[in-house]
Amino acid sequence: MKTYAMKPADADKAWTLIDAEGLVVGRLASVIATRLRGKHLPSYTPHVDMGDNVVVVNADKVVFTGRKMSDKKFYWHTGYPGGIKERTMEKIIGGAHPERVLMKAVERMMPKDSPLARKQMTGLKIYAGPEHPHEAQQPQKLDVAAMNSKNKRDS
Repeated sequence: MKTYAMKPADADKAWTLIDAEGLVVGRLASVIATRLRGKHLPSYTPHVDMGDNVVVVNADKVVFTGRKMSDKKFYWHTGYPGGIKERTMEKIIGGAHPERVLMKAVERMMPKDSPLARKQMTGLKIYAGPEHPHEAQQPQKLDVAAMNSKNKRDS
């Protein structure tokens, strides 16, 4: 008996819709990364882009556990002397692009420095509000909150 290895032409990519309202960022990012890579499928093949296309709505309403919203800081350097900058999670979520928090969380859960991971990340579409332009693809709703009671926070 030989091990089955899927070919890229055989991959059937489905569309999945996730409502992120009230969901914990890390747990949601883990579910999304699994779906993007195709690890939820029994025919998973590591070298083939066979994962789903994932559409996430209400990304601005994700929550964090503990005090991460105020205590977690992100640093970057401008390249100039004394140019270290910092921003809290609160400011990022309240800013112009709150969907980037979830995008970076998923990106950091994908394989590093991989052309395949970059290709798989193109299947992720994140929107801050409840509207999305992918109705024509008829995405299947995935209830992440029902998977585990820890996935959703009421506060």
